[in-house]
Amino acid sequence: MTDISKKKNSTIHWAWIVLAVCFVDLYINYGIRQGYSVLLPEMIRTMGFTRRQGGDIFNAYFIVYIIFSLFTGYFTDRLGARRVISLFCALLGIGTILMGTAQSFWQACIFYGIVGMGGAAMWTPIITLVQRWFAVRKRGMALGIMSTGFGLGFATMGKLYPFVVARWSWHYCWYILGVAALIMVVINALFLRSKPEDKGLFPWGQVMGENIQTTTSTQAQKIRYSEIIKLPHFWLIGFSYLLIAVALYLLLTFTVDYARYELKFPYAKASFLATLHGIGQIVGVLTIPMASDYIGRRMTIILLNICTALSIGGIILAGTNEIGLYVSMSFLGAFYGATWPMYGAAGGDYFKKEMMGTVIGGLTLFYGTGAIIANRFGGHVRDITGSFQIPFTIAVGIALAASILMCFVRKKELP
Repeated sequence: MTDISKKKNSTIHWAWIVLAVCFVDLYINYGIRQGYSVLLPEMIRTMGFTRRQGGDIFNAYFIVYIIFSLFTGYFTDRLGARRVISLFCALLGIGTILMGTAQSFWQACIFYGIVGMGGAAMWTPIITLVQRWFAVRKRGMALGIMSTGFGLGFATMGKLYPFVVARWSWHYCWYILGVAALIMVVINALFLRSKPEDKGLFPWGQVMGENIQTTTSTQAQKIRYSEIIKLPHFWLIGFSYLLIAVALYLLLTFTVDYARYELKFPYAKASFLATLHGIGQIVGVLTIPMASDYIGRRMTIILLNICTALSIGGIILAGTNEIGLYVSMSFLGAFYGATWPMYGAAGGDYFKKEMMGTVIGGLTLFYGTGAIIANRFGGHVRDITGSFQIPFTIAVGIALAASILMCFVRKKELP
């Protein structure tokens, strides 16, 4: 009996260990990233900066995040996800601890930029790694399970942060998660493997006898990479990704601030919106990605973006009506949570697996740009008008436009 056969008969396929570690990585990373919106009202109150500055601190994260996402995707394809994720997780932890020491706007920008550098390896390499460990027909399920990590992270921070702030200060929220990220450096190094072949295994769910391409020439890779930007579908998916990122981050970054200072909710109640959003994400990623294995990624994304527009409209119409606001926020969380893995899976479906990390890294450029636009625009308009009504209303139309673009993505460009 061969080593591969022996390992195939083992109780737990290593794909599930990889998935579990990636789940925790996402939980911590998105607790740090999305948790910023929960801490924003308190940071505004104690540090005295404007909403536009609050958005710009988040933008410092995304500018660095975009730049390094391009490199992390490239190096994931060549050096392996294990090394890349472990190294950048260390940067994530260091930057997060430094955020807790921030005393000024510029310090917060610099430190959150370091967090963004570390966070760059907490999506592209991770989603690439998981897709390599699971067969094509099982990727939607795997991505759905893994992606509950960022929903759970946000939901937890919505309850944890008010508790920590009430007893100490917002600084300690950063310290706690920074230490957690540093612990994950060791766990990543011990348990992640960059591809099934490293353990003498096939991807989980792979049908025996199915043709698996594991190698490709360097010259062939170079030709394909140069072809990526020539493919119309890359730009269609990319700009749709950008638009939906604008719509979602207009809400994600400023919802707690909106509830705290515009709707006049107490801080704990305003932060509860983050918890509902996170719970919604968990429900969404456990159901919608698996459904996409049957109805297709493109149709799933089209429907997701339409439902996102409807949910944002519900938040606007709810106003101070708590039940309407909570219900609409929960639905938005479900669609938010499923959106990112679906765009990532679309990148995997439309391009060769050897190129997957680079493609998803390229798509992340669109995502980060959308988030930057949302943070600057939303904060600036709020400073001028004293309300988030205009940015939120615009987000509805932008989400619908993202759906329309995906209607033109019709077939795989590469076999």
